[in-house]
Amino acid sequence: MSSLQQCLRPPARFFRSRTSASAASYLRFYNGGLRCVLFGTEACANNVQSIPEPLPERFDAHLSFGRELYPRFQKDADAAVTVMSCMTFLARYDFLVKGQVAEGTEISLQGRVNSIRTAGANLAFIDLVFNGHSVQAVCDRNRMVRSKPSGSHFRDFLRQLRRGDIYGVRGKAHRTASGQLSILVNDYPSLLAPCLHDLPTELQNPETRIRNRHVDLQVNQRAAHTLYLRSRIISEIRRYLMEQGFLEVQTPILAKSAGGAIARAFVTRAIEFPDRHIELRTAPELWLKRLVLGGLEKIFELGPSFRNEGIDKTHNPEFTTCEFYAAYQDLSALMNMTETMLSVLSGFSNQQIQGRARSLQICDIDFAQPYPRLDFIKEIESAIALGLPNLTDPDAEARLVEIFHTWSISLPEVVNLPRLLDRLSSEFLEPRCQAPTWIIHHPECLSPLSKSFVDPHSQQRVSARAELFIGGRELVNTYEEENSPFEQRRKFQEQIKYRDDTDKAVIDESYLQALEWGLPPTGGWGCGIDRLVMLLSGTDRINDVLPFGNLRNVVSLGPVGADSNKSATDHR
Repeated sequence: MSSLQQCLRPPARFFRSRTSASAASYLRFYNGGLRCVLFGTEACANNVQSIPEPLPERFDAHLSFGRELYPRFQKDADAAVTVMSCMTFLARYDFLVKGQVAEGTEISLQGRVNSIRTAGANLAFIDLVFNGHSVQAVCDRNRMVRSKPSGSHFRDFLRQLRRGDIYGVRGKAHRTASGQLSILVNDYPSLLAPCLHDLPTELQNPETRIRNRHVDLQVNQRAAHTLYLRSRIISEIRRYLMEQGFLEVQTPILAKSAGGAIARAFVTRAIEFPDRHIELRTAPELWLKRLVLGGLEKIFELGPSFRNEGIDKTHNPEFTTCEFYAAYQDLSALMNMTETMLSVLSGFSNQQIQGRARSLQICDIDFAQPYPRLDFIKEIESAIALGLPNLTDPDAEARLVEIFHTWSISLPEVVNLPRLLDRLSSEFLEPRCQAPTWIIHHPECLSPLSKSFVDPHSQQRVSARAELFIGGRELVNTYEEENSPFEQRRKFQEQIKYRDDTDKAVIDESYLQALEWGLPPTGGWGCGIDRLVMLLSGTDRINDVLPFGNLRNVVSLGPVGADSNKSATDHR
């Protein structure tokens, strides 16, 4: 029995089958079941022509050095050694001058080997990376006083060392003659976990990257930096809102009805209620307004929502939003708060990019206040050189269709009043919103949950609503909430007229009953976090700001060939 078989349970046998000059296939037998994992050339070392080293050879190379391959990590095993992170090490010993070795306690660092360089037979430099920070470990055989390795044993150690292996080192902080802060090790680095594949130096093929996200994050700094920036932006939003007196809450994701947005919901079942359909929320809005009714008058939620709709560069069925609701705030106050918040977030994001996330580009969008405002009806009428019909008239839809024919604009798939108006906005207003721009006062039928009024200029019923667009994409939606149960019922009834396969509008009697208890005048606000991160990180695709890509990527993860109908990567 080979050393590999002795160490793996259940017994496994590995072999390599050359499939072509530019690819290698590892075939694994697990209890008689065949699993094939195919890597193209970009998954090989140096991203060009190298074929991955056979797993048994890599495995046996570590075993031949006489060490445990997956030892327990015991942080306080030696009281004489101080364990610290690479980031702490770099900050604590930044004072060292060239050639100086720190006195005092020995230091222990852990990390993944990112590069290995040798200078003769007795000196090696190993870069260890942990949590985005790198420290150079100087392995001078003549100064490794604990192990005192022979020349041949030291060479054997260097021969089995590989990029991607995870090691721990101990020694003293030291600044080299060239000025690099390093750790001067006094013993053999200890293996904590081997990497059984050749870690590529580049990874560019989208399908290979998304199927091996764990490798992509190690190889492509931009991928890791984007997720780091996402986390920091979310933390900054939370900090900002809490400083403004908001309370963070969590509301249900599963409920009888999705509620809160005009969208197709995901439907599932629970074993507790086998005869009922349960829906994943499309927005947390109605839950949050119930909490405002209960006296929590400044609240926000950061979390996922789900809409059973298509996938493209800016849309994913599972997405993250931030929504807040504040009593006694009008539309003007909501817009001003948005502009202030985005200015803060832009400056904060650029600080992060100049610091740790340096592979990303600084966001150069001008967030200077105030942003331009486009009145929905006024600007469309100006663009088409025609007045819109009275949108409450019975023939309003037919007259809008005539305008579409006059301007040779393709009709939406479903022709009704809200969809026609939305198409006019996407045709004439949204393309003008490259710099941060508000579209305000949408027709009432587009905003059934917002307060509405008669516009003094157009004499149309419009909503107290504003959408912020940047780069032609919607980023923020905000409005004054409808708090009259009578008006809200009327708007629900109007919305039912426009029901289709996507819009499953219903009259939410439970919410209407809640409104009867008195909702204070309230301002509501929503922002797509994924799109915000795209904007501030300079990323074009939503895939790149999600840890495992869009829904198509996630359901396609697994052995190559498992899903023959869809590519693992959305190239749109």
